[in-house]
Amino acid sequence: MSIFDHVQDRFARIQQEEMTLEEYLVLCKRDPKVYASAAERMLEAIGEPEVIDTAKDPRLSRIFSNKVIRRYPAFAEFHGMEEAIEQIVAYFRHAAQGLEERKQILYLLGPVGGGKSSLAERLKLLMERIPFYAIKDSPVHESPLGLFSPEEDGELLEQEYGIPRRYLKSVMSPWAAKRLKENGGDISAFRVVRLYPSRLNQIAISKTEPGDENNQDISSLVGKVDIRKLELFSQDDPDAYSFSGGLCRANQGLMEFVEMFKAPIKVLHPLLTATQEGNYNPTEGMGAIPFDGVILAHSNESEWKAFRNNRNNEAFLDRVYIVKVPYCLRTSEEVMIYQKLLEESSLNHAPCAPDTLRMLAQFSTLSRLKVPENSSVYSKMRVYDGENLKDTDPRAKSIQEYRDAAGVDEGMQGLSTRFAFKILSKVFNFDSSEVAANPVHLLYVLEQALEREQLPAEVFERYLSYIKEFLAPRYVEFIGKEIQTAYLESYSEYGQNIFDRYVMYADFWIQDQEYRDPETGELLNRQSLNEELEKIEKPAGISNPKDFRHEVVNFVLRARAQNNGMNPSWQSYEKLRGVIEHKMFANTEELLPVISFNAKASKSDQKKHEDFVARMVERGYTEKQVRLLSEWYLRVRKSQ
Repeated sequence: MSIFDHVQDRFARIQQEEMTLEEYLVLCKRDPKVYASAAERMLEAIGEPEVIDTAKDPRLSRIFSNKVIRRYPAFAEFHGMEEAIEQIVAYFRHAAQGLEERKQILYLLGPVGGGKSSLAERLKLLMERIPFYAIKDSPVHESPLGLFSPEEDGELLEQEYGIPRRYLKSVMSPWAAKRLKENGGDISAFRVVRLYPSRLNQIAISKTEPGDENNQDISSLVGKVDIRKLELFSQDDPDAYSFSGGLCRANQGLMEFVEMFKAPIKVLHPLLTATQEGNYNPTEGMGAIPFDGVILAHSNESEWKAFRNNRNNEAFLDRVYIVKVPYCLRTSEEVMIYQKLLEESSLNHAPCAPDTLRMLAQFSTLSRLKVPENSSVYSKMRVYDGENLKDTDPRAKSIQEYRDAAGVDEGMQGLSTRFAFKILSKVFNFDSSEVAANPVHLLYVLEQALEREQLPAEVFERYLSYIKEFLAPRYVEFIGKEIQTAYLESYSEYGQNIFDRYVMYADFWIQDQEYRDPETGELLNRQSLNEELEKIEKPAGISNPKDFRHEVVNFVLRARAQNNGMNPSWQSYEKLRGVIEHKMFANTEELLPVISFNAKASKSDQKKHEDFVARMVERGYTEKQVRLLSEWYLRVRKSQ
């Protein structure tokens, strides 16, 4: 199917389907979804969750305390937001059941750049997926059931068409009341249409923003008189009214109120009656206008606190369903957020050196965490990410202990994902000749950005300490390991020689025999053999060399039997491999001939250097990054 056919099919699918009122009622009898509320349709659009038993995953079991959690495919890319999304779904579930939530405003509360707007956009997108039914030409897209009286018609409708009486709660709009009067009370004259909610056309979805505090009035929500029509109709005539307010357009759907608590309180009053009573008054002396939808609001914490602390707003506070949307506090999920943002940009295919995103995610997460007592904030960050630190940090606490000590507001402050992504953009464009990112440039850009942010002195010093105490030293370890691994692979002959020599010395030492070096003719007695073996063992901290030597020799003898009498690879035995690595890298000078980018003394060294660079490139680095990071590593190691 071509793109043109695809767009044409989509356009045809969402076109209005028209029917009589009687056909609509028959349809209601056959399919209860026909008269479903906005909350019920949203639930259907969200779909069934994926149920995860976290007890079966070591990391998730630590994060979620072995609970069974639900993840919704509709919110798959909202990483680390399981709790907020579950609360949002719970709101719609309870509202769909006709509980108190249907009379409340869904309010997303969180810090800047935490994902509130993205969640709101996703909910509006989901609302577009399921169609609803409305009276044809109604300016407020009202339900045909509003034509009936719950008291007088409810019983008949329930008996004949199976429509529960609780669905007859909306009033008839002034526009419909005028049409009914013109038709002499004949409701069969009304036609019904099936509509798809649309953000583009503002059908059952609208967006309202706070205007100027001095001149904004309730018309942005409830509409106003169209002065051009006053020549033809009186001021209180529904046909002279412009049903252009946010509540008018969002009936049977969802109205988003951006930064709601920045609006004057007088503007918010219609929301009270719209949610509580299912209707609101227009600006003129007409009847009430129906509203059967969801009001979604969001703002930052400072506006909410100012509003909450004003006693005049108590009536409002009781009608707000708060969902906290804090920053992500799990490093792994924060990395996923950056990856998602990169995928949506032209940087998607730009080289990004290993550990760059993880380091930035760690810094962002550290800035959001409350510093614990008697424990390292770095350990807390790792525990929050599901790591088990029982054996590495005895002072680390459980995730629940950290959460209890931090309180409910953790994650509501710190550096935003938006700030982090701006940092990432600068890092990718730091080098004028190569669009690529690496941790060394990240460390520099981060420090410069923090100085420009003009943060309070205490906060600035704390953030700087995170870079110098946690990120930089650990990156020295990480890049050292990366370089050493690539060096090992390109210099494996050296590792094999150490392995073979160790095994031979250990075998002669165990048998208490002297060993004569075939090249030098030097004779090594048991004491000399022990000294040579210790040169390899001590840097690795082998606590029981006797047992270790027996273990290694036994392993090699078994391996030789299966390998035509040849020694196995030096990397085949994990314990001895670690010992040899320590021996090889005990002195940085041994790395220099291979990893440095200076002129090489021999063709052999040049070949080993080229192999090293090729292996680093295979690991995800560009050649320019290999040079930069190797030189940075050697410089840092020399200064230590």
